Amino acid sequence: MNRGELLRRYVFFIVGLFVNSLGIALITKGDLGTSPISSIPYTLSIGFTPSLGMFTLYYSLLLIVLQLVILRKRFPKQFWLQVPVSLGFSYFIDLSMALLGFLNPQGYPAKAALLLVGCVVLGIGVFMEMAANVVMLPGECTVKAISTTWNTDFGKTKVAVDVTMAASAAVLGLILYQELTGVREGTFVSALLVGAIARTVHRWINPRVQTLLTCTPAPMEQEAK
Repeated sequence: MNRGELLRRYVFFIVGLFVNSLGIALITKGDLGTSPISSIPYTLSIGFTPSLGMFTLYYSLLLIVLQLVILRKRFPKQFWLQVPVSLGFSYFIDLSMALLGFLNPQGYPAKAALLLVGCVVLGIGVFMEMAANVVMLPGECTVKAISTTWNTDFGKTKVAVDVTMAASAAVLGLILYQELTGVREGTFVSALLVGAIARTVHRWINPRVQTLLTCTPAPMEQEAK
């Protein structure tokens, strides 16, 4: 992989990271719960001072520590890229929440519509991150660490991890607020739809995206000819 391709992939990844944060913000603004990966930070942000982005950063760092415990000496050096990525992702989440501050849907149909739009946007963001193939967010890296260590299927492990995160957020909400706060039907809808949307987008446009990311400009001599 030459420098030009690597640069294009990182730019594509960063754009995907912002799209991902925008999807999370849209789902959260729908007020029907948030995505499983954000459920614990969102539940904490409801009753405490730090923002959703900051709690996401703390949670991401905790997941990185968990990966270190699981993988130990097998922790890949490139996994350290999760630290700056987590910083950027947390900033993007707070930025997206601020940009969408005007959204305050009233009524269940409007909230459901915003949830679905958020799932589509988040699915596109997830596709972009995977297509860039340079680094993963802590949630995906944690799934990778578990599936590698115990030889489990990545897809099934991700579902199990998502369910565990959502269940933990639900318990946390009950302990802190005596009600299910932050985890609602939207959490499970996003868990079902986002992956399916990402896979659909992958089938539709991934070959073209990979062509754009890997293309090498023609030499000046060939262009002149």
